[in-house]
Amino acid sequence: MNLTIDVTNKENVAYVVLSGEVDAFTAPKLKDALLPLTKEEGQTVEVDLQHVNYMDSTGLGVFISALKSTKEYNTDLKLVQMQERVYRLFKITGLTEIMNIDSTVQGGMQ
Repeated sequence: MNLTIDVTNKENVAYVVLSGEVDAFTAPKLKDALLPLTKEEGQTVEVDLQHVNYMDSTGLGVFISALKSTKEYNTDLKLVQMQERVYRLFKITGLTEIMNIDSTVQGGMQ
């Protein structure tokens, strides 16, 4: 499957809506879209993962790179609306402890 990335900017917030799968094939496209947004000081990047039904370790790597970039450029990264299976991947790897992940998880389990 492919990955669709829609970016909308309002004031100091970039809303990124993802749809599809984040894997070794689509991760470079996500990284190219996401990382520049994290380099605008004072900006919040909110990534909506409601329509992402699969993510592998390559996808996690993109979000780790984005998190590092936010620390360097004084921006914020927030992940929202995760499906349960994607949230579990973040939880197992411990990323839920260091990333700003909205408590609203699609599927109801955390």
